[in-house]
Amino acid sequence: MSSATPSIPSPAPRFHIDAPVRLHATIVLDAATTRHVQALRLRRGDQIVLFNGDGHESIAELIEIAKRGAVVQVRSETAIDRESPLRIILAQGICAAERMDLVIQKATELGVHRIIPVITSRTVIRLSEERQERRETHWQNVAIAACEQSGRNRIPEVSPSVRFDAFIAGVPEAELRIACSPTGDERLRTLPVASSVLVFIGPEGGIAKDERELLSDRQFRFVRFGPRVLRTETAPLVMLANLQALWGDC
Repeated sequence: MSSATPSIPSPAPRFHIDAPVRLHATIVLDAATTRHVQALRLRRGDQIVLFNGDGHESIAELIEIAKRGAVVQVRSETAIDRESPLRIILAQGICAAERMDLVIQKATELGVHRIIPVITSRTVIRLSEERQERRETHWQNVAIAACEQSGRNRIPEVSPSVRFDAFIAGVPEAELRIACSPTGDERLRTLPVASSVLVFIGPEGGIAKDERELLSDRQFRFVRFGPRVLRTETAPLVMLANLQALWGDC
């Protein structure tokens, strides 16, 4: 096993596996992954990439495609670091289902470290506890799928949803705290360089006045992007891409 090194993701299909992966091990893939293998029309002898979120990825060879599940044997294991040097936590005001999925998918591709769904006073979506738990499981799976696509070997945590007052009471540590606001009086390029950033984005209705005051009390700095109002699913992607360009991947 080699030491951690940056690398372009293999062109072979990538699959997340929720189990230890060891060199030369024989692994039976679960039903969902097997269906994906079949949909891609992979055959015996084809190679796939497996990762379980511990920072490694493994090349595995398909040795059988059976009813009980596709069977692979691990041929190599490598520690590969494709994480950003900038640690970003995204606190996203929960928005409509397809928009929230988009935010989580693209934020994962853009290297976010953790995502905190926040229920604010202007959050439109109101779910029962059971449905909310199902939605949170779905969001974590969206992040896993984005890691499969983007080549990340570490999976960002999608935290359980939290109400705004609870979020404010336990604001995560970060060198810099920023909130995206069309009325913000600061720009990213004028902010001090940081190695960790907490980003807050409001839902479709934006950030309420009392929430803005509480964010300000917790040293959040309000940042705007030009004279246009960004949608709740656009703002985090613009923010994350710019942060990575300033202090992260770029």
